[in-house]
Amino acid sequence: MPELPDVTIYQEALRARLRGQRLMRARIIHPFLLRTADPSPDALAGLEVVDVRRLGKRIVIEFERERYLLIHLMIAGRLRWLGPGERPPGRITLALLDFPDGSLAITEAGTRRRASLHVVQGADALAAFDAGGLEIDTADLASFAARLRHENHTLKRALTDPHIVSGVGNAYSDEILHRARLSPLALTKKLDDAAMERLFHATRDVLREWTERLRIESGGDFPGKVTAFRPQMAVHGKFRTPCPVCGTPVQRIVSAENECNYCPVCQTGGVVLADRALSRLLHKSWPREVQE
Repeated sequence: MPELPDVTIYQEALRARLRGQRLMRARIIHPFLLRTADPSPDALAGLEVVDVRRLGKRIVIEFERERYLLIHLMIAGRLRWLGPGERPPGRITLALLDFPDGSLAITEAGTRRRASLHVVQGADALAAFDAGGLEIDTADLASFAARLRHENHTLKRALTDPHIVSGVGNAYSDEILHRARLSPLALTKKLDDAAMERLFHATRDVLREWTERLRIESGGDFPGKVTAFRPQMAVHGKFRTPCPVCGTPVQRIVSAENECNYCPVCQTGGVVLADRALSRLLHKSWPREVQE
């Protein structure tokens, strides 16, 4: 799923291309993508784009007359910018937004359709999509600690909850927790002040560093390779590869469609965390410590 760094780069690329342009037409190819009916996408035709912003993991295209188009890419959704006359990718294209200088294609790979598009009228309707999570660039340590300690969750869940922290998902939460040297299963209310401060700075630094890295990588072009798995990542998607800090093989916890990657030496004091599926299968044979 595109997270804060990826969505920010999308936002910047779209703002540079769309601000001041008028939408010619919106072509909804797969109806399931559109989750609202009033106003319809046709009501945006002829309107000028005022701005493009990020709202959590959503991209918001703001038109004049306080009309907003919200795109949530979910797991497999992506955006592509097509020049005049350039054909959109075949089966995966869900919608096309046509402008004088090109078209924005909303695509989604796979068969499970989760990406969504909403069109809303007015600032109040837009605000209803704001989950209220902290924007880490403007938050301070005190507000960050208060938000995490408000309820008792694992750090992995707290970081990926859009009501607590905005824009963080499975990939960057792994990187943040590795940077902070904290277990993904540590509980927020049991975190001492020193650990909370490490987590705050790790969250801010990882998101800033990756945003800048992706900005440099795109080089002003429209981002063409948005993925949750990157070679430069420390632990996410690196199961059984050496931790870049201590060399211990990265471990994982698999749950439903997600997996959590961590270093058992840097983050859990040598303890191998129970995998909900495999540890139950192996029971007493499940290794409890990294030496096993």
